[in-house]
Amino acid sequence: MSARSSAGPAGWTHPADIVARVRRAWARGDLLRAHAQGSAFTPIEMPLRAPSGAELSEHLEEARRWAAEIERASDGGRSFDIISGVVGGKHLGRSTIPVRVRLDREAQAWRLLGVAGDVERFDELLQLSANALAAREWVLAQPLKAIELFDEWPAMLAALDWLDWHRDSQLYLRQVDAPGVDTKFIERHRAVLAKMLGVPGGAEAFRTALGFAGKPCLARLRFDPSALGLPPAITEATLRIDELASMRKTVSRLLIVENEITFLSAPVPERSIVLWGRGYEAGSPAALELFTDVSERGDAYYWGDLDTHGFEILSRVRSHLPRVRSVLMDRETLLAHEQRWVTEPSPTNRALPGLTDTETELYSDLVTDRLGHAVRLEQERIDWAWASRRLAAVGLVG
Repeated sequence: MSARSSAGPAGWTHPADIVARVRRAWARGDLLRAHAQGSAFTPIEMPLRAPSGAELSEHLEEARRWAAEIERASDGGRSFDIISGVVGGKHLGRSTIPVRVRLDREAQAWRLLGVAGDVERFDELLQLSANALAAREWVLAQPLKAIELFDEWPAMLAALDWLDWHRDSQLYLRQVDAPGVDTKFIERHRAVLAKMLGVPGGAEAFRTALGFAGKPCLARLRFDPSALGLPPAITEATLRIDELASMRKTVSRLLIVENEITFLSAPVPERSIVLWGRGYEAGSPAALELFTDVSERGDAYYWGDLDTHGFEILSRVRSHLPRVRSVLMDRETLLAHEQRWVTEPSPTNRALPGLTDTETELYSDLVTDRLGHAVRLEQERIDWAWASRRLAAVGLVG
């Protein structure tokens, strides 16, 4: 028995195989794009794995059922045409059986796949997008995804029109008033809208590229009111950065503090500001760069935890305020509080170019566990009398 005949009926082509072959062209969007462009249908021809002569002898009844199955699937040529061939049988003589199928018309493909309704929806999407070139091009590029959005397409077009019309308006997306569109709709379909508008699909990049307003950058600070030209009764506020820039007067000193309770406890010298860095937010350039002049005079200080991440934040702060000084982040302070050390959960070992030589040496000791395993001295654990003396030594006295 040959290898071919041993496969038997299981190896023959079945209607599902024919459907799968045509569906691949559908899934690529080729059939719908050709349909939209009015191109002549490119015939799809597929050879069938049909019974051999030997298999006809061994599986005659199965072969007859197989041929009948192919005929039924053809639906009288409405789904595909059958091309027959002659196979010789050892004992049964020569038999005519299906050997190829061919689709010559797109109507056959629509019927075979059962997608006539999708084609109608695709045609309607193109009609709806006739006056929106970007939308039409996206529909042609992604026809199946477009069909999935059929019910929402009027709102998609409204959103596209509103977003394009209001580019660089500095409105908030919340102010959208296009029919059937709200911010949740834009969020949900941002990737598609971004493709049509030719902008990045990430939330922040999408907003920025289109020129819409984002949440304002805020800074929480304590201050001598004279530094901001405010009434004496106001000593703490959370302000928008752009408004803070217009308010600040003469600032003699700046102290950036990582921990909130320490921020609330720190002294505020005359004409000075204490800025809550909030950990990694201390590296936000929007707030820091307002105080470049203070830093250049050598009157800006950063106080963070004595651990690897504290030094990492200090290095990042210096990328915006190169001359900021560290305070209470020295070896003497660390060793004086050994009884208050805790373990840093996940130390970093990144190279930190923004540190001074002395800071780099201490950072290296922390990274290599020279002083102990993952040593950490949180700033709120530093003795307050010790902290007060160090702050006073650099002029940070309330």
